[in-house]
Amino acid sequence: MTTPFPLFHIPYVPLGRIIDLMEPKTLVSLSFCSQKSHSVIKTQRKLPFDGHLLVGESHQNASFLSFTNFVCWIVPKSNNVLIARMESVKMGGQHVRVKMDQSHGYIISYWKNTTEGSKVISEYITNLFNIDVSDIWASNQSFHMIEWVNRRQKTPLKNVSWSATTSSEEDMIYILKDYRPISQLRIYVKPPPNFRFFEKFRKIDCLDIWYGEWVTIDNLLTMDGIDIVLESSTLTSTNLNVLDGLLHNAVFVENSRNYTSPFGNSRTLSFGYDIQRADGVTATVCKQENETLVIAVWPETTHNYN
Repeated sequence: MTTPFPLFHIPYVPLGRIIDLMEPKTLVSLSFCSQKSHSVIKTQRKLPFDGHLLVGESHQNASFLSFTNFVCWIVPKSNNVLIARMESVKMGGQHVRVKMDQSHGYIISYWKNTTEGSKVISEYITNLFNIDVSDIWASNQSFHMIEWVNRRQKTPLKNVSWSATTSSEEDMIYILKDYRPISQLRIYVKPPPNFRFFEKFRKIDCLDIWYGEWVTIDNLLTMDGIDIVLESSTLTSTNLNVLDGLLHNAVFVENSRNYTSPFGNSRTLSFGYDIQRADGVTATVCKQENETLVIAVWPETTHNYN
């Protein structure tokens, strides 16, 4: 895409203001016009980027990258004649065929290797706006993207969602122990048979584990978070009674209470143990009827009882 664009003949001061008024999704499309347009947008845009850059996978053959009102699909390239006639954009040292889906407003890019495509487009967008990837939706096929982002940027990811049928022990240990702190982590993956985690949990503010059969009472005591949900938990009331012996300030509460976490999750906690830290913060450990175990840190000392 090399069509001249009169906008770039405007002096830099008013041009910078115009660029700041444009939506990021418009600037991405504009940056595709030429290397100069990319350079001008990168250097003249001063407005902070307000949004979360998400890299995800929809199925085995397609990935996507998105932020506010913008989606770029990364799909396999074929020998289709129509694709050969599409415009191309130079990214990562190669010419990439792209088209705009007018009905939905998103961009489609075509790649021989969609894994490489995810990395190249992520680098393109982060370079254009001087930002980092903040969120990842990964499967086993794209788990490497979590590791890749971890290596290439200093800022930790804010939100990781990992969905797959099964997982390896190596990947489970990596996401629980070796990866840097994550604000929100959702593991929708069955661990390998007889999986056990003997390390201390890293600090994860919001942790959701769908298949939590492997989590032990010792794991529970090392968790440091605000909103922790363990579905399919095998911990019993007898296991939880151990808290009363291990933590001298644990208090059993029979009342039902409404809880809303800072992450927007709302639930009713019926029965459970209240544990108070030295700084006065209270957390409730509660086993619900659907075999879900919840650890909830209360934002206030006053609880909403039913």
